[in-house]
Amino acid sequence: MLVVIRGAGDIATGVALRLWRTGMRVVMTDLEQPTAIRRTVAFSQAVIHGEAVVEDAAALRADSPAQALELLERGMIPVLADPQGTCVPALRPDAVVDAILAKKNLGTRITDAPVVVGVGPGFTAGEDCHAVVETMRGHYLGRALYQGSAQPNTGIPGLIGGFAGERVLRAPADGTFHQFLDIGSQVKQGDTAGEVDGVPMLCTLDGVLRGILPEGTPVHKGMKAGDIDPRCKPEHCTCASDKALAVGGGVLEAILRLSGALRSDK
Repeated sequence: MLVVIRGAGDIATGVALRLWRTGMRVVMTDLEQPTAIRRTVAFSQAVIHGEAVVEDAAALRADSPAQALELLERGMIPVLADPQGTCVPALRPDAVVDAILAKKNLGTRITDAPVVVGVGPGFTAGEDCHAVVETMRGHYLGRALYQGSAQPNTGIPGLIGGFAGERVLRAPADGTFHQFLDIGSQVKQGDTAGEVDGVPMLCTLDGVLRGILPEGTPVHKGMKAGDIDPRCKPEHCTCASDKALAVGGGVLEAILRLSGALRSDK
């Protein structure tokens, strides 16, 4: 089974790991300049560096759908710089997963593949996709919905280690981001993690810097630019999160259920 995943950030990477480990062939797409915060666990970094390894899986940049098919034969996960998903008609996948997490649909259609799954808010099962997977932390995280939509975006990050919105570091001004600290660094509240044209971005609590934008990223004031994990476990920075894998499990369920229903109808 061939699956195209639109998006290659940390949540999309958790989805890719779940599918790839079950033997599915996975192709991913992302921006030419990805904006993932949790870069150490995002296959989007293959677009920049040519290769990205997360846990036991390796992704390589592909420059065309034909090259993506070649990399699949080698057991790799190809990543295309293709934010519009123009590779989908060429690849003719069995399933398309929109895991861009834009909080709205950026162009995915229910006719893109025999099975289309939307991740998070912005999709409605039966209209622009066949199933929606819940991304909000809590009782329904990772649940596959075959009618209706995911819970609306609240703008408030999920609770981790007793903290929610405080975990997120945001760009203090418009301009160019300059990274001071690396992912995995132990930080204290008030430490300077980076700056935007001389305006410091201060750490909001004690913990481990789980994610941060790379040097030179254009940002606007209030844009998410970093993430602190108050649980203080650096090893969490190099493996997919509980949320990413829960969402991946929901996507896997939806693809298997819906593709099985298609076979039974034939």
